[in-house]
Amino acid sequence: MRHSNGIRRAALTTTAVTAVAAAVTGILPGTAMAASTTTSTPPPACPASALQVSAWQAAHPPVGTGTGAAVVQFTNVSQKTCVLKGYPTVTGAGNTPLKVTPTGKAAAVTVRPQGKAWVKLTFVQVQGEGDGYCVSGNTPAAYPTMVIGLPNSGKHQVALKDGWWAQCDNKVTATPVSAVEPS
Repeated sequence: MRHSNGIRRAALTTTAVTAVAAAVTGILPGTAMAASTTTSTPPPACPASALQVSAWQAAHPPVGTGTGAAVVQFTNVSQKTCVLKGYPTVTGAGNTPLKVTPTGKAAAVTVRPQGKAWVKLTFVQVQGEGDGYCVSGNTPAAYPTMVIGLPNSGKHQVALKDGWWAQCDNKVTATPVSAVEPS
């Protein structure tokens, strides 16, 4: 009898362990384990506080005369991965909005901590030297800073590392946020 009680206890213990495992995993004893069907949730949009923004004149402005370009870099200074997506809004210091013409296709860019993403802004350049003029005849505008906004990621006031933002006609062409640094 002792022998059969020991076997019975072992069988009950095994059954109890199997039942607990089934409850935890959601798999019934004797069934095959299916591949996971859960999908991971994408990271949230980068909040404004997670981003450090800098800008400089592009090394390669568009071909032709009368255009200039700047590269705007967004660095994730937080400890969490987040996402940037879309086209920027651009406003000159003093609250002068520029008309943004988007170019290219927008896609979400995942930015890890200390990672970077970029946009390139192309604008109608001021011609001449100190007494610059606009080919269109409009009055040129020069800003010590611009406010660059991204959807769901706030607005960021940024100066060019190498000069002022000078442009004509209050318009700019913008690429979407990219994981590849433009030149």
